[in-house]
Amino acid sequence: MLPKPVALLKPNTYEYESRPMVKPTGFREYDARWLFEKEINLMGMQALGMGIGTLMHERGVRPDIVVGHDFRSYSASIKMAVINGLLAAGINVHDIGLALSPMAYFAQFALDVPAVAMITASHNDNGWTGVKMGINRPLTFGPDEMGRLKEIVLEAAFDLKGGGSYRFVENFPEVYFNDLTDRPKLKRPIKVVAACGNGTAGAFAPRILEALGADVIPLDTELDFTFPRYNPNPEDMKMLHALRDKVLETGAEVGLGFDGDGDRCGVVDNEGEEIFADKVGVMLARDISALHPNSKFVVDVKSTGLFNTDPVLKANGATTDYFKTGHSYIKRRVTELGAIVGFEKSGHYFFNAPIGRGYDDGLVSAIAILDMLDRNPDKTMADLRRDLPKTWGSPTMSPHCDDEIKYDVVDRVVARFKDMKEKGETIAGRPITDLITVNGVRVVTDDGTWGLVRASSNKPELVVVIESPASEERLHAMFKAVDTVLRENPEVGEYNQTL
Repeated sequence: MLPKPVALLKPNTYEYESRPMVKPTGFREYDARWLFEKEINLMGMQALGMGIGTLMHERGVRPDIVVGHDFRSYSASIKMAVINGLLAAGINVHDIGLALSPMAYFAQFALDVPAVAMITASHNDNGWTGVKMGINRPLTFGPDEMGRLKEIVLEAAFDLKGGGSYRFVENFPEVYFNDLTDRPKLKRPIKVVAACGNGTAGAFAPRILEALGADVIPLDTELDFTFPRYNPNPEDMKMLHALRDKVLETGAEVGLGFDGDGDRCGVVDNEGEEIFADKVGVMLARDISALHPNSKFVVDVKSTGLFNTDPVLKANGATTDYFKTGHSYIKRRVTELGAIVGFEKSGHYFFNAPIGRGYDDGLVSAIAILDMLDRNPDKTMADLRRDLPKTWGSPTMSPHCDDEIKYDVVDRVVARFKDMKEKGETIAGRPITDLITVNGVRVVTDDGTWGLVRASSNKPELVVVIESPASEERLHAMFKAVDTVLRENPEVGEYNQTL
């Protein structure tokens, strides 16, 4: 039996090599993320595996799990530590090796395995590690499962039955490849830049898109865990600008940027315009609702208001439900409501039948975008973008705020805006007409301009997003007003990027 994990140990000591170290804040709302060797060690990862196995037994889940890892220098060793813990808990491990997160989710269906533990820090900087997990396909852990897993691990309350088994699933990427490409090819060879930021998607995305008939121009597809140019994050303006430059240089019809573990896809149009993922979602919703009238969509609270106001979506009978940000939340909501797609501003898209299986896959998203272009041969990506009603939107901006205090800060901000509304105060010179508090607070004014503040679920940050259908001036005015409220809290630090 392992001793209880501790939150901090000095490296290069006997204790560091002999006790599990697990910082409690690494258990987030729906993912687990730590700075490797600073917030968790290999024995801590082994304890996490024991905890996952114990939770599976508690919930009556068949003791079989898919595991995979992303392309970071330490991910394979971390995976083996987690596997050791799973084996000790009596779990049968199906190891698919180097993989994308959606490849691991797909393996649950292809191998008929109920659970998944994907070792990845997604787009986080080097030094981070984490696990995306689920025990009820296609869903991943939400706060209930994460909370119970945290209790088990930190209290070392393990059920170590022993008797687990291990098998390596050879050539599983070929099964994934065949699943995505066993369909009609594109009617024409759409010229596409595929940017992977030197992350794991570089091993898979170009080949899959080429097999579908696209003319692929690879960008930063060589696997390099140092991420020499930029983090593989399609919300990062550095990545989007590199993608834009390559699109303009080559005359490509579209640029597609994949994140570190391949579950998200960012878009640049043929004119080099970076299209935020929520706007791409509106474009896809138009295309899909034309094929499937009266479609139901789910979007996160960071997303554009166009899902409710777009005249084309209204004409197609589409309806949209705004819900909490987070891949686990949106995935569950899509399943609950039977929605055809869920969209997040971060670029997580959840395609349900008949397009997907309900989980987020950046390549399924990329294929949907190429299909949309294929169905509209007389229009460019820029034409489809210009067809949308005009709004001015911000990138996702993330001021630093420590994990231990960020939720308290958001509670204060919510209370402040509620007080302003109750007193009839204005924000950015306009009346407050609505406060959406399903996830942080989205404050809306009478001209449709809105600003969102919420706590990041996987980093020590807040999240700020602004949009205005009125003007760019209103966008900046709302940002200034929201930031002024934030600055009433001294715990809020500098932004990663701003307007």
